[in-house]
Amino acid sequence: MRTDFITIVSGLPRSGTSMMMKMLEAGGLPVVADHLRTADEDNPKGYYEFERVKQIENDKAWLPEAQGKVVKMISELLKHLPGDYQYRVVFMRRKIEETLASQKQMLVRRGQPADLLSDEKLIELFHKHLDRLFAWFAQQPNFATLYVEYADVVQNAAAQAERINAFLGNTLNVEKMIGVVDQALYRQRK
Repeated sequence: MRTDFITIVSGLPRSGTSMMMKMLEAGGLPVVADHLRTADEDNPKGYYEFERVKQIENDKAWLPEAQGKVVKMISELLKHLPGDYQYRVVFMRRKIEETLASQKQMLVRRGQPADLLSDEKLIELFHKHLDRLFAWFAQQPNFATLYVEYADVVQNAAAQAERINAFLGNTLNVEKMIGVVDQALYRQRK
């Protein structure tokens, strides 16, 4: 297993990051996660979160142990990663309308308000965030980024698993990665 970089799975919320974490774990990549947030109806196979990631601006002490492993991180926090590590980012992309529908469904299930902002305003904010982030990626010499479409993984897991494996150094078990993709979990299609 390569230990000269940290693998990060990122993307907008509800874009398939947990599925990608499960794929990488099945493929043999050690996962950095505390599993405090347990599986539920919205993510029946688990969230693969690590609470300390949320404190990356002030707590970077866990990063040395993350080399050679994969950690999930929301896209807004990536800018706080220090420049003295190499990162390979598997960035999940999904139609914004699908991510919004999935987010709203999750909020409704939790009894939280799902309509604080209009869809149009949220779509505008997401696009601005992604445009800034992708421009930032292009300026980071210690970041390599692979963009992966959620729908492509669900529709052709084999081809996407091969791409991801190549990006991460050809050390993963592609067959096991493919085996965890569950088409039944693609519930919000637009």
